[in-house]
This record gives sequence, C-alpha cells and structure tokens, in this order.
Amino acid sequence: MTSAKKHVQVVVVGAGPSGLALAIELGLRSISCLVIEKNDRVGYAPRAKTSNVRTREHLRRWGIANRLAQAAPFGVDYPSNVVFVTRLAGREITRFENALFCSPERDERYSEHSQWIPQYKLEEVMLERALSLRHVEVAFNREFLDFQENDDGIVVRTRDLNGGEEITLQADYLVGADGARSVVREQIGARMVGQYGLSRNYNTIFEAPGLAEAQQHGPAIMFWQMNTDAPSILGPMDVGDRWFFMPTGVPAGIHYTEDETIGLIRDSTGIDLPYRILSSDEWVASTLVSDRYSRGKTFLIGDACHLHPPYGGYGMNMGIADGVDLGWKLAAMLQGWGGPAIIDSVLEERAPAHRHVIAEAERNHALNPNQLLHHALDDDSLEGRQARAKIAQAIQDGKRAEFFGLGVILGYCYQGSPIIVDDGTAADWRPALDYIASATPGCLAPHHWLEDDRSLYDLFGLDFTLLVLDSDPESDDAIVAAREEANALGTPLEIVRLDNQQLRTLYAAPLALVRPDQIIAWRGRRWPTGLLGKVTGFGQETVSTPLIGQHA
Repeated sequence: MTSAKKHVQVVVVGAGPSGLALAIELGLRSISCLVIEKNDRVGYAPRAKTSNVRTREHLRRWGIANRLAQAAPFGVDYPSNVVFVTRLAGREITRFENALFCSPERDERYSEHSQWIPQYKLEEVMLERALSLRHVEVAFNREFLDFQENDDGIVVRTRDLNGGEEITLQADYLVGADGARSVVREQIGARMVGQYGLSRNYNTIFEAPGLAEAQQHGPAIMFWQMNTDAPSILGPMDVGDRWFFMPTGVPAGIHYTEDETIGLIRDSTGIDLPYRILSSDEWVASTLVSDRYSRGKTFLIGDACHLHPPYGGYGMNMGIADGVDLGWKLAAMLQGWGGPAIIDSVLEERAPAHRHVIAEAERNHALNPNQLLHHALDDDSLEGRQARAKIAQAIQDGKRAEFFGLGVILGYCYQGSPIIVDDGTAADWRPALDYIASATPGCLAPHHWLEDDRSLYDLFGLDFTLLVLDSDPESDDAIVAAREEANALGTPLEIVRLDNQQLRTLYAAPLALVRPDQIIAWRGRRWPTGLLGKVTGFGQETVSTPLIGQHA
C-alpha cells in the first residue's frame, strides 16, 4: 500500500546527533523538516561520551545547554580526570586532570565547558528540543528506501516498519545523516576513501556493582589499563554502576563471547565482581572520507561522509557541526536569501575541517594501551619504577594533545571559502594545543565575557550579526549601509553595538560581520558595497580594501 505524497522542505535520514542538529537549525528558522529513523528510538549502541566545548556552545544557542547539564549522570562537577594505570587494582602511572575541558569554571576562551555524558542522553535532550519546534517531525520505525530527483525537487520513498506501508514524500532537499553504512551515500554514488582497519576494538557496556568503590585511584572519566591480560580503556558511563570497557588492538579473527568478555574485564582490572554484560560490539578504527558530499539537492553529513578513530572525542561533535553548517545554508536557499555559492561552500568549508580533525585523531590513535607495555610495569622494583617513569613521560609527551586539543575544537578557519571575504591576514588551523582566538575572516568569532556576565555569543542570534565595536560616526554610516543592503536582498541581519576597547583590540577592527554559525565572514572599517551578496553566496564583488594597516 502506498500513501499520497506529502511535501516537506527537507527530509533527513537518521536521528543521530548530526541529523538532530540539522533538524533543530531548520526548525528554529521555520523550515519544515522530517527526520526518518529506522530504529524505534534514539540512542542505539552510541559510543561517544564527550559533548565538547563547541557542541555545548551550539546547545547554548538552542537554549538547552542547561538541560544537558541537568542530565549529567554524575553532575557537571564530576572530575574529568584521565588516569593511566597498570590495572584498576594496580599502580597509577600518570594522569591528566580536567581533560577535555569539562570543568564548569568559567573560561574566557569559550562560553560553555565540555561535558562528559553518554551520547544517548545527549540525543534525548536534542530530540526533545527538535520535537518542541512545530516545523520538525521525527518518524521512528521508518526506513529510507530510495529517491529520485526531478525538476520539482526530490521524491523520497520510505517504508513504515510497523505496518509495511510505503510512504512517498516530495522534498526540496534530502540529507543523509544515516551513519557509517549510509544508504543515501550509496545511492548518490559516493564512496569512502582512505585507510580502513587501523585497529580492531570492542565496545562493551557492562554493569559492575561496587567497581567505583573497589578501585583506589579516585574519580575519573577514563582509566587506561596497561597490562598484558587486556590492554584497554574503561570508565564510568552512567548511574546504576554502568561502565564501558574497550580492549584495544584486538587481533584479527578473535571474537569474544560474553563469558570471555567478563573474563577480560576481571583479569584486566584485577577486581572480581559479578559483572553483567549489557551490550558488546566490534568496531574497526579507520580514517575514511567520502569522495563527494552531495549530488544535486542531496547531501551527506556526520559519519555518512567521514570516519576516524574516536581518540580526542571529535567524531560525534564534528557531525553536530556538520548539521549546524548545512542547516543555516539550506534555510538561506529555501528562504531566498542564499545564492549558489552558499551550497558550494559546504564542501569547501567542511572537507578541510574533516581532514584536519581526522589527521589529529589518527595521531592520537597511534599511541594505544597495547603499545605502552613493559614486563615489569607492575613490579615494586627499580626496574618497575624506571619502566613506569619512562612510560609516564611517553604518555605526557604523546597524549596531552588528545585531551587538551582546544586548537582543533575552536581554532578552525574557513579561509578560501567562496562566502568569506579575505582581508589579507593569514590564519591556519591551529595545532591541537595552541588555540589563540583570531578574528581573521573564516575563523570562529573570538569569545569574550561581558561586564554584565553575559557571553558575547549570547548577543548573536540565528541570523547574520554586524558587530560594531565603537561609537564613531563612520560606524553609523556602516550601520545604515548594512541595513539598506539587508533590506534590499532580504538578508536577515541584526546589529549589535558595543563600545568596548577590549573587544576592539581582540577583533582588530571596529566592524565584524558574524555568520549564523558564529564564523567571521568579514571585518573592516567601512561597509563595502555588495558585502551581503558575497557572504550569502551570490558572488557579488565587494569594494573592500585589505585590512592590513587599517587598524585604528
């Protein structure tokens, strides 16, 4: 049985974090969006546990950062320590405190701290927000079948898995957020290229009553265990004594039974408790990127177009950023204020970002627990002490970037994008440990806490924002010109004026145009004719002089 066609502006396949992020961005802009998900709920076998600084800043924009904090199973004050041990019942080798920037203490560099929370709880909070938007619908137990693009848009065939009814939709755009085995990717003829099989690993979720009390290393989010029984990573995941366990470097051809997995947990930790396995699945670490991100009016985001080892916690967060990026750009097209280059910018901006993050994750993956072993590591002897000291130094040298990679999270720059106006200054993606805020066009707008304890980001809305950082008459002229151009083109634009010398110094210019995703599109002293046409994808030339040497 086939139902009549229903029209929706955007169909999203997959209700994971990237698909939900896209749906929220669209729904906030009154774009009709249907998310279809073959499972009966969100949160099937999610592995991610870190919502990083940038993801939490997006949640702040969506009004749900506090809601996620309330959902934290151990509270936001729980120490985000990463402890390297011989085994949970053994010796400590070294540690990193406040790893991944989870401390709720205020930091000038960002508006929201990271949060250690299971991915399924994040998905629940995002789903709740998506469903609160009247233009968003989420259909569970709905399978994507195929699509055809025609002059009127896209015809999408789906099937209701409850009753078997085939449901056909008419859409303006289709987005595949359907994960590593993306059916949408397959149907647009894209393929993943790169290196498959860097390592084989298991992801096990288990109950361990009393395990937190049985170990002597204090609270932590991860314990890296370095022993020959089962080099592995484990840590607390949720209330109810729920933990995760990930043996690393599993040899090819080895498949663990439930009893064998329990034995590995017992032997690797040195703690004998009544463990109960809740789920266990094998995963292969790879570095893969799709050879295309779109075809016509169909796009890929999240794991559907990039995969890499989870070391550094970038994967899920990068998928959410994909949804944010595509969301405002599709809205611009559908509302008529976005031109062709805004769609071209999806690939030109996100692909370099993905490659940079993948390279960082691959470097982090290069040093695993199974590569940090020594036969005397647990011994109370001179050889044991020397071995622990040597490995501790190797960990501090080799793993710090993995847990303090703010340069990867915030230091990106879309220079070279067709919708960014170059001002002659240079900016590159920052090394992991080196984040220095830059207002170079293409970079994330530098953050600042205002005197009234508001974040500067709270003044940026869903639309473009012209940030005016002085009270000069010349800036008054810029405001008038910007409003006239916005009215003529239909570009949503807000004006934020702050006579703030500290911000003026930080932004190195009195004017900065901030995109809906908080990226600097342009900065300067005078509003150039045609600027909004350029940054919204119509490719109009701007009358702009390089910024170098113009700073007041």
